Amino acid sequence: MQAPCVTVLSYGSGNVRSAVRALERVGAEVALTSDPHEVVEADGLVVPGVGAFGAVMDQLRAVDAPRLIDQRLAGGRPVLGICVGMQVMFERSEEHGTAEAGLGQWPGTVTRLNADVVPHMGWSRVRPPRDSVLFDGVDDERFYFVHSYAVTRDPAALLGSGPTRPPRATWATHGQDFIAAVENGALCTTQFHPEKSGDAGAQLLRNWLTTL
Repeated sequence: MQAPCVTVLSYGSGNVRSAVRALERVGAEVALTSDPHEVVEADGLVVPGVGAFGAVMDQLRAVDAPRLIDQRLAGGRPVLGICVGMQVMFERSEEHGTAEAGLGQWPGTVTRLNADVVPHMGWSRVRPPRDSVLFDGVDDERFYFVHSYAVTRDPAALLGSGPTRPPRATWATHGQDFIAAVENGALCTTQFHPEKSGDAGAQLLRNWLTTL
């Protein structure tokens, strides 16, 4: 069986080599690039993200990523967003008291966690929905988080009823409940770092590769 081809979007956000290595270890053929053809045509696209929401959005726009991500999703081609790469899929962020527009794939606002200790840094359990594909076999495991901001409202509730299957949220808790992952057809995201989450993270990446 041929290895799936995955592009990790290279746009200047942090150290993404760990994501590349993690995907290679679970059987993907990986390219780290912002080349538009490879971004659109790869079997899977990973959108990493480290740092401030606004800075990540500026970097994404600089490589035309909003259009390319829209193009992939319109064609039903899988995308996996990680950490701030998850947050930017929502409508907006209030990070540092400044309103910043996101990609708007889902309704919702990224806000500061209401917790005694911020950032949330470390291992936490998650609560996936029934029949989750991403968390198959790892639904009772801990995953590694590093973040101060999160989405705390279910996008499915904000969307209301409609003809398409709503996004399915996985939850975690740090001071308050927040969204740890979302599965929505071709678009999946995690607030935690699967590439830094040991065996559980590796299995989650394997599960994602089965959707390609």
